Amino acid sequence: MALKDSIQSLMSQVSEMQAANADELEALRIKYLSKKGEITALFNEFRSVPNEQKRELGQLLNQLRQETEGRINELREQFETKAAEADKLDLTRTPDPIALGTRHPLSLVREEIEDIFSRIGFTIAQGPEVEDDKHVYGMLNFAPEHPARDMQDTFFIEKEPGVQKPTDVLLRSHTSSVQTRVMTSQKPPIRVLCPGRVYRNEAISARAHCFFHQVEGLYVDKHVSYADLREALLYFSKEMFGPETKIRLRPSYFPFTEPSAEMDISCNICGGKGCSFCKGTGWVEILGCGMVDPNVLESCGIDSKVYSGYAFGMGVERITNLKYRVKDLRLFSENDVRFLRQFESC
Repeated sequence: MALKDSIQSLMSQVSEMQAANADELEALRIKYLSKKGEITALFNEFRSVPNEQKRELGQLLNQLRQETEGRINELREQFETKAAEADKLDLTRTPDPIALGTRHPLSLVREEIEDIFSRIGFTIAQGPEVEDDKHVYGMLNFAPEHPARDMQDTFFIEKEPGVQKPTDVLLRSHTSSVQTRVMTSQKPPIRVLCPGRVYRNEAISARAHCFFHQVEGLYVDKHVSYADLREALLYFSKEMFGPETKIRLRPSYFPFTEPSAEMDISCNICGGKGCSFCKGTGWVEILGCGMVDPNVLESCGIDSKVYSGYAFGMGVERITNLKYRVKDLRLFSENDVRFLRQFESC
């Protein structure tokens, strides 16, 4: 029964079979299952076994081969699983956990404004932050002596170091400069939204900053009316602040629009009943607007007798304050992660 002892010995070896890598596993397969392997040699020896022993020894040999093949396949699957997991591992990643970032509240609100106006045909237009007096003031009907052109209001850029006098190069004080560039480079119909950062020479406080963000809109075409402006702003207000929102337009003055108005919405905090936020009036101002002054159209090369248009502008910080009730404007630019983490779910 030497053959039976050999079979049982190999079964014990197979049950304890281990391999550190694919090469070692292949060496074990060759050792046991190849044409010159140990199990094949036992099958060759099986041919000379007496007939009365063939049934028992044949069953044992088949069992040995099946267990060996099964064990080798099991080890092979383990290596393949480990290899697949290794492929997914990013070896360039830091071992320390990385906290997920969050969108800045100003970005969230600006993109929401852009999305709302894009539904009614507005496209995005961009322009330089370092501008010239012509596009920021001149083409927008600002008088030469207008206070906005004073150094106490606008950041002028010196042409020569040490020369303390205003130049015609400045940091834009509103994104209306983008509108003038669009009107001089495109023919009507024009329907654009102009988001961007602007700069004004103001003391930094909880209610003011030397830079902030605006979104301005412009629509120029034949037969554009004040009613078109009102309906566009009413649509925006309801989409941004809720379907119950009401608006009112109060007469105002801007050099580049005539007639001009400031728009209030019903306070979204108290529902128009009156609270400390709206100072008991039930209304909150959010933007300025009006019909584009014919002088502005003409300065941009557009025939004001054929075309008319409306324009509006709002501060992104102002809308963000209303939406998220942020009382201190400085929080938007201080990069305090404790503040930014509050918007992770937005």
